[in-house]
Amino acid sequence: MDRSEFLSKIGLGASSLLLLTCMGGCEKTSNVPNAPTNVNISIDLTQPAYAALNNPGGYIYINGIIVAQATSGSFLAVSQYCTHQGANVFYQTSTNSFYCPSHGSNFNTNGAVSHGPASTPLRGYNIVHTGNTLTITG
Repeated sequence: MDRSEFLSKIGLGASSLLLLTCMGGCEKTSNVPNAPTNVNISIDLTQPAYAALNNPGGYIYINGIIVAQATSGSFLAVSQYCTHQGANVFYQTSTNSFYCPSHGSNFNTNGAVSHGPASTPLRGYNIVHTGNTLTITG
């Protein structure tokens, strides 16, 4: 084997390895946790663990759901994981929306995408507020 044949084989091998690596990196994988289903959660707002919900703009995470108090007495609940890559979203009082800090996706109060890169909405949940109890279902 002469020098040019040797270099040609090395170049072909390296190119093949690079191509396989790139194709593997382009493989569609999803690390986004599934949104909870068959939800039936009761939250006692007098409990210290839920104190953030006693103020407008406050939010908590519970069992894969983010629950927020948007305005006085108005509560919201959507799945907590951004549908783009699974980061936790948080509630922004200033825009009355859910925001993903990883890549900038925004979701409105019912979970619909208002700005990507996410293209799938967050799952929304029903909330009933009775006295000091929030009941989340969906």
